[in-house]
Amino acid sequence: MSLTKAERTIVASMWGKISTQADSVGTEALERLFASYPQTKTYFPHFDLHPGSAQLRTHGSKVAAALGDAVKNIDNISGALSKLSELHAYVLRVDPVNFKLLSHCLLVTVASHFPADFTAEAHEAWDKFLSVVSSVLTEKYR
Repeated sequence: MSLTKAERTIVASMWGKISTQADSVGTEALERLFASYPQTKTYFPHFDLHPGSAQLRTHGSKVAAALGDAVKNIDNISGALSKLSELHAYVLRVDPVNFKLLSHCLLVTVASHFPADFTAEAHEAWDKFLSVVSSVLTEKYR
């Protein structure tokens, strides 16, 4: 699956707005993930998973940074996230379904932070973009 030029433009434009709040968006998406899908907490036994904890904020920043890298390298997301894919597949052994769950939580979080900008077209473009990111993050599993 590849993004059209229009979709790439929408994702990049929206990222310009998201990036000003990227760390809080990443953190909130993780908080939504753990609240909605508590089974995902098993990958973080050493974390304080209470909302707003320093560890959640730090990991939320990492999630946001990875998204930023994917946006900056939108024509080569696979190359940009290759090391992250290897880490999650070979070292952390994260179940691939969790990337789809996090993608959903990211969509909800972005929509709640930017309701006026999250049009049907933006929703479609971001959903497709996050599907590509999820696919890249699971390609080392194959």
